[in-house]
Amino acid sequence: MTTRRLTRRQRLARTAAVAAALLASVVVAVSLLGGTSAPLIPPTQHVSASLAAHRASASPGAGAGAGTALDAAMFADGSCVAFAPTSGNRHLTVFLDAGHGGPDPGGQGVTLRGTTIDEAQLTLPVVLDATALLRAQGFRVVDSRTTASSVVRLRASDLAGSVFSLSGLHRDVAARAVCANLAGAKALVSVHFNVGASAANAGTQTTYDAVRPFAAASLALATAVHTAVVAALRAVPSWHVPDDGVVTDNQVGNSLTAQGAAYGHLLLLGPASAGFFATPSTMPGTLTEPLFLTDPFEGTVAAGAQGQHVIAAAIARAVTAFLVPAGH
Repeated sequence: MTTRRLTRRQRLARTAAVAAALLASVVVAVSLLGGTSAPLIPPTQHVSASLAAHRASASPGAGAGAGTALDAAMFADGSCVAFAPTSGNRHLTVFLDAGHGGPDPGGQGVTLRGTTIDEAQLTLPVVLDATALLRAQGFRVVDSRTTASSVVRLRASDLAGSVFSLSGLHRDVAARAVCANLAGAKALVSVHFNVGASAANAGTQTTYDAVRPFAAASLALATAVHTAVVAALRAVPSWHVPDDGVVTDNQVGNSLTAQGAAYGHLLLLGPASAGFFATPSTMPGTLTEPLFLTDPFEGTVAAGAQGQHVIAAAIARAVTAFLVPAGH
């Protein structure tokens, strides 16, 4: 995949900005606690207000606001869950996928504080936050997962020790496409974060599949999401997140098998392939990777409530613009 590197001045400026913010948070915490020191809350524990509200509505026993499982036999508890609009009703469904989960932690990175972060832990709050925002705009939203679990209901052969077997990983990703189809979604957005060979890799990249019958619509969705996310991240002073562009999924494949490499697409976005993949998604879709977790600055943004909300709000705006053209 293509990546861009920040200039030394940009990297120093934004690192200094985060360091200043972290120092300020320490000063405020100490002041509020009467001058005594106290453990800082790790970034992954910060929760935005809308995310907290949606988590409450999605929890067991939450009543009328709780989501509805689309197929409890196929999907793990808390996975492939539909949520009704909370304001108005556009009679349109959006499918949001929180990348990885369960036995698959995804990529790993580190924050400026030295906290190790896993991709699966960070994609989920972004999706839940975007879900709350889209529901408030009148959309029905179906989430691939609402907890730290897998998407597919696991069977013994899906695991190799504590992690996915190759066949189990294939089933879990394929199940996300099945869920999107069951949802009757008009748009699919999968949220991931990137990892690179070094901390110099940075930026936002968004992917679509160019061979599907609805490729033009997928490109339009990918462009809308990418443009909104880049603009939102850059709107925060000193963040300076590079724009790594919109690319086709044959450029970002990371298959673990020869058959997958020959397939040449991302499973969630790509077409059917005899003997390999029989249940492709049937709507315009895109996969966005807003930040690199292996860049400590971008990892810090991804792990914090502000960064997660900025990304979620951008996705919600982009999906709304894609599904509801101006003037409608």
